[in-house]
Amino acid sequence: MKAIWKDKIIAEAPKEDLIYIEQNWYFPLSSVKQEFLRPSDTPYTCPWKGVCQYFDVGEGEDWSKDDAWSYPHPLATAIDRVKKDFSGYVAFWRDVTVTE
Repeated sequence: MKAIWKDKIIAEAPKEDLIYIEQNWYFPLSSVKQEFLRPSDTPYTCPWKGVCQYFDVGEGEDWSKDDAWSYPHPLATAIDRVKKDFSGYVAFWRDVTVTE
């Protein structure tokens, strides 16, 4: 599967390596091109997953605010619920298209 931002592949991994949570595909951190992410200061805590880290997606002077997110240390109950450890996995939305 691929995550595409403005015709650039910013993440790519086999579907079996991704985790599907609440209609979002989470990519392993190792499959994400880090140069297209920068940490955002947008705060968010999911009631059942825990503290979220948002990222802006882009390059140079062109950035899409909060188009990616991750749970660096999800709650243990969330890992139990998902049945997989999704610590550090990255999901995308808005300006990023995820496709097979």
